Amino acid sequence: MKINSEVTKLIGTGLVGYITCTYADIVKALGEPSGTHDDYKSDAEWYIEWDDGVFATIYNYKDGINYNGKDGTPTEDITDWHIGGNDSVVIERIKALLL
Repeated sequence: MKINSEVTKLIGTGLVGYITCTYADIVKALGEPSGTHDDYKSDAEWYIEWDDGVFATIYNYKDGINYNGKDGTPTEDITDWHIGGNDSVVIERIKALLL
């Protein structure tokens, strides 16, 4: 499995599901966010690519400080995350990694 900068493919992902967990739990399992994300609608994003070519993203969307300014949720307090992927199988794979 590759994470963040090691991921070679991201084109073709779309929203496939959601997960509720803490920012700290994601960092514990996957390390710090990629550092590459939409600086407007999201504040943190992780990229995962499995050896079978399935890939996913975990990201917040329009609830953080980047989108809402001072009224946004600080990244460390976000608990509702979007799961993007090229196959819906990533939902269960992400849950297995984080829960």
